[in-house]
Amino acid sequence: MKRIFLFLATNLAIIVVLSISLRLLGVESILDEQGVDLNLNSLLIFAAVFGFGGAFISLAISKWMAKRTTGAKVIEQPANEIERWLVATVKSQAERAGIGMPEVAIFPSPAPNAFATGMNRNKALVAVSSGLLQNMDKDEIEAVLGHEIAHVANGDMVTLTLIQGVVNTFVIFLSRVIGHTVDRVVFKNERGHGPAFWVTTIVAEIVLGILASAIVMWFSRQREFRADQGGASLAGRQKMIAALERLKQGTVPAELPDQLAAFGIAGGIGSGIKKMFMSHPPLDERIEALRRSA
Repeated sequence: MKRIFLFLATNLAIIVVLSISLRLLGVESILDEQGVDLNLNSLLIFAAVFGFGGAFISLAISKWMAKRTTGAKVIEQPANEIERWLVATVKSQAERAGIGMPEVAIFPSPAPNAFATGMNRNKALVAVSSGLLQNMDKDEIEAVLGHEIAHVANGDMVTLTLIQGVVNTFVIFLSRVIGHTVDRVVFKNERGHGPAFWVTTIVAEIVLGILASAIVMWFSRQREFRADQGGASLAGRQKMIAALERLKQGTVPAELPDQLAAFGIAGGIGSGIKKMFMSHPPLDERIEALRRSA
């Protein structure tokens, strides 16, 4: 309930702050003088509803989507020793982290990976790949589980959803302001919206969406450093470092569906501009951060 309240409060705060800021900066009066006749308050509410609505719906169905897209099977009754150990380890870490017992699942993939998702930190899902179980020892798996439990305990799924909602709102709002202004001021269209509005809005959404993605991915990378620290706290620093070192040795790309990529233990590899759009920092940076904090 507290997280839902914070979500709604943040949404409302954005609308209020932007509305007041636009009035203080005289944006509405400037647009009126140019004959733009744009109701910024209504547009801002529209943008916030769609921007946050889409992000919130994605979060609400995240567990269901994760199971469908990865083929993850929840361990209802452990069938063997490794499943019993997985459930017991997650239960122990969840209790130490102060969260409810997550569902524990295994999904078929040769790549060593794991993820956590869910809109409620007390009803989350933690899943590991079959490749991770085959390629890591128990100490390393324990560290990976600790990393994912830390994501849940830190509320990272909700946090990233709020950030995504904020940038979605800005993209929808600003792209339509730009499109509307170009349509009225440049092309002198006085009634309704002409082709210039739609073309400009689409182009602005693409450009602003790319910039927004870079912002969201920056926040995602910061979460990974925190989750590594959480995994080190729950399982041990050397175990966490060993798990990351093991991921560096992987010969199979550790990929997840797009909607889950930011919540996995491993991400892609990139440098330069591509690095700005990665959900995870390079493994070397994560290992170095853990060693520096020792």
